[in-house]
Amino acid sequence: MKKRLIGYAAALLAVSMLAGCGAPAAGTGAAADPGSRSGASQPGTSQADGSQAGTSQADGSQTDAFQNAGAEGASITFWHSMGGVNGEALEYLVNKFNSENTMGIRVEAQYQGEYDDAINKLKSAQIGNMGADLVQIYDIGTRFMIDSGWVVPMQELIDADGWDKTQIEPNIAAYYTVGDTLYSMPFNSSTPLLYYNKDMFDKAGITQAPQSLGEIGRIAGDLVNKGGAGEPISLSIYGWFFEQFTCKQGQNYVNNGNGRKAAATAVEFDQNGAGAKTLAAWKELYDKGYAPNVGRGGDAGLADFSSGKSAMTLGSTASLKQILEDVNGKFEVGTAYFPMVSDSDKGGVSIGGASLWALNNEDEAKKAATWEFVKFLVSPESQAYWNAQTGYFPVTVKAHEEPVFRENLEKYPQFGTAIDQLHDSTPQSAGALLSVFPEARQVVETEIENMLNSGVSPEEAASKMAQQINKAIEEYNLLNE
Repeated sequence: MKKRLIGYAAALLAVSMLAGCGAPAAGTGAAADPGSRSGASQPGTSQADGSQAGTSQADGSQTDAFQNAGAEGASITFWHSMGGVNGEALEYLVNKFNSENTMGIRVEAQYQGEYDDAINKLKSAQIGNMGADLVQIYDIGTRFMIDSGWVVPMQELIDADGWDKTQIEPNIAAYYTVGDTLYSMPFNSSTPLLYYNKDMFDKAGITQAPQSLGEIGRIAGDLVNKGGAGEPISLSIYGWFFEQFTCKQGQNYVNNGNGRKAAATAVEFDQNGAGAKTLAAWKELYDKGYAPNVGRGGDAGLADFSSGKSAMTLGSTASLKQILEDVNGKFEVGTAYFPMVSDSDKGGVSIGGASLWALNNEDEAKKAATWEFVKFLVSPESQAYWNAQTGYFPVTVKAHEEPVFRENLEKYPQFGTAIDQLHDSTPQSAGALLSVFPEARQVVETEIENMLNSGVSPEEAASKMAQQINKAIEEYNLLNE
């Protein structure tokens, strides 16, 4: 059964060359993870007394469970998808852990290409033997990893060590939690934002950023006629944005509790109206010339915004530093919450990015060593450094107390919007888990294009999305009964 699952999913995911929220392009990192920059502030000194939970435990103190496992001197392999400057930041953390941990644990970090490349290589390796002990997997691979049977749930390691899970931002941990089990450890997390040109808004006499797609439509004329915008918003055709609009409506994307009570058997966005509502608002902006087709992918709309052509765009929080660098002072960049579809929506946002998965190699020493490394990566010090270097949201609450985080926030106050938005969301907006998410995103993007370019109605587009995604879900579930 597992081999059938592997084969089907590998073929399914191979067609998806996504850069999920914050997913790095192969060999660059900077293009798809534009928040990343080298040369930012370095973290403070290591936690030499090991008193801070989640640090490298420099005094060598361990729980009995892991002492008995013999983690001392163990070597582990870590597969990741962080290229370019993100990869440089990760390499710094790996080297820091290797040099400072007193247990002699050695981590070998290996870049595996884009997220799709990494998960497909893992599937191939699993048919024979494990090639890694720890892997970084994008958010939309979560359900597949849970179903695979290949992992040691992070909850198991947390419980064995008595580690305090409340250290992790609850609205980030919620995405990777099913029932009471945290299956993977959040690492590089991002949320979507509305970016806007404050200079254009001032010229147009608009004093605050819009809160909904409907409000964007109402201010669009003034942004063009008074503010000088070539286009009101450069809105990328991106499956992740469609999912976010569903979350903002407080609706489920798929059934069975958004795939969290049990594996999803069908989408719900066609039945609860969320899909057609999103598409209708999107099409109205397009038909009025307010949101032209700027292409597919999360970064497709950024160039028009940074050049001063569009007054607004949607993008990841991890895009902030890149946008500011590209704008280079030509205008003041503002940030606001990701927009609702209508003014009455009450939902929040879900996260994107990736998390860390411990693989079950039936080696207790490697398992213990893997956990020590994971704790180091999510320590406040490491996460503050990671945030400053990459623009990813710190997954650890106490990272906000680190000087490097405070300095970065002072330098980039726009990032405060991301913090507020995450905290104003609830775990109920965690988002869906779906085995065929990569294919689903491609279907969504194709049908949005068809709606904009061929005059397909929002209702018909939502129905076509549902039919295709439901077929993929059915095929996947049949293979894995």
